[in-house]
Amino acid sequence: MERLSGLDASFLYLETPSLHMHVGLCLVFDPSTVPGGYSFDRMKRSIEDRLPAAPVFRRRLVEVPFRLGHPVWVDDADFDIDYHVRLAAVPRPGGLRQLADLAGDITGRPLDRSRPLWEMWVVEGLAGGRIGFVAKMHHSTVDGVSGAALLSVLFDLTPEPSAESLPAEQPVDQRVPSGLELMAQALVARTLRPIDMTRDLVRTGQRVLDVRRVRQEPHDRGPQSKAALPLSAPRTSFNGSLTWRRSVALTAIGLDDVKRLKAATGTTVNDVVLAVCTGALREFLLEGDELPAKPLVAVVPVSVRSDVDDPRGSNQVSTMFVQLPVEQDDPIDRLQAIHDGTLGAKEEHEALGPDTLINWAEHATPNFFANAARLYSRMRLADRHRPIANLVISNVPGPDFPLYLAGAELVAGFPLGPVMDGMGVNITIMSYRGVLYWGIHASPDTIPRLWNLTAAVPVALDELLLAAGEAPATYRSVDAAAAARASGIEVPIPGGAGDREDPGH
Repeated sequence: MERLSGLDASFLYLETPSLHMHVGLCLVFDPSTVPGGYSFDRMKRSIEDRLPAAPVFRRRLVEVPFRLGHPVWVDDADFDIDYHVRLAAVPRPGGLRQLADLAGDITGRPLDRSRPLWEMWVVEGLAGGRIGFVAKMHHSTVDGVSGAALLSVLFDLTPEPSAESLPAEQPVDQRVPSGLELMAQALVARTLRPIDMTRDLVRTGQRVLDVRRVRQEPHDRGPQSKAALPLSAPRTSFNGSLTWRRSVALTAIGLDDVKRLKAATGTTVNDVVLAVCTGALREFLLEGDELPAKPLVAVVPVSVRSDVDDPRGSNQVSTMFVQLPVEQDDPIDRLQAIHDGTLGAKEEHEALGPDTLINWAEHATPNFFANAARLYSRMRLADRHRPIANLVISNVPGPDFPLYLAGAELVAGFPLGPVMDGMGVNITIMSYRGVLYWGIHASPDTIPRLWNLTAAVPVALDELLLAAGEAPATYRSVDAAAAARASGIEVPIPGGAGDREDPGH
């Protein structure tokens, strides 16, 4: 039995019928490398064989009666692999668009809390004989970094793994704690809360003063050199209340092209990624005749995971608020403003303390937070106040070497982060073998032209490269990955009529 940390549990409390707190992955595999040939049963069996290496896959939630404390994880004695690993297919032509449509349908449905909180869908029917894969896992179980590490236990470094690489079967604890036992443990934990809260109040007060000092320090980085403030974002069409529906759009750009731009401008890879996002959002907002006169505000998750095991739960993450100057015409000016702004945001984030969010989340009261989240969603309060921020942007590092699942080579991997009430779009980027894969996850009722935003991504990169005096992007394949150029799995071609939607839709 393991009790959830406050931050892990908060992702459960925030969930409503229209706000699904799971993260996802949309993958493309080449099955031609499978020894003996691909089959769904073989892939499902390979996944099942590796589950003992990560017990999280076989645990389910048990709620504390009356929600007196955070839930606990227990082993699921009735675990059924057939429920968690499923087979699906996409219609012709079997491109990224069809795979993304299926992913949107899957991510638009909540996970069953009576079972381990994950599902995986093996997808057949992709062009060129490719195999798709859509996975979702509740955020209470993983953050971006731990999720990538967790899924890595399913993969091999060669098409034919050795028998020694398979983990040994782990015993399943059949015992489920009684309600009386859970309540007693929760009450004991509550007796320590006033001491912990007093300590956190004193520490946070000092850190707030440190942030104020950092914000007032003079420097020469310009007016946009500080962290953005919550509730300072302009309202756009995608900042409103959510429905349960979700849509997904996918694209990719070359990591080497981003690094060229980084070197030419003296910035960072993350700065360039944020600048590409800003350029794409600017084009999208201009197309919809809604470009604001001030910067957008992005929530940027920051991993605070240490090199050693931390007992405070699966999520080790904090956040920064970063300005995206979509109102500026010059792409290099936008990049420089982002560079200065992220430096300021990092200084303020360090002053506040990377563990402040984790510490305060421990004081989350289950009933209060769950009821408040449902009331906020039901009353559509996100439509009635200035957005906390406009969107979430996350950049997750991935491996630069090939991975295999049941012998099938991974050729493209698109991450999908959760969409929040009032922030109807999430952009998550993951690197793999020299390519940055973009998964854009949204509420179609607030941002119906999602593929237009996707198509603007490579255009924004080229705009930055040319403005910096660099050659256009060298990554020009229309395929999903450099390793899959003959696959027929196409990334939208910038400016192509088939990739854009009528602004009036």
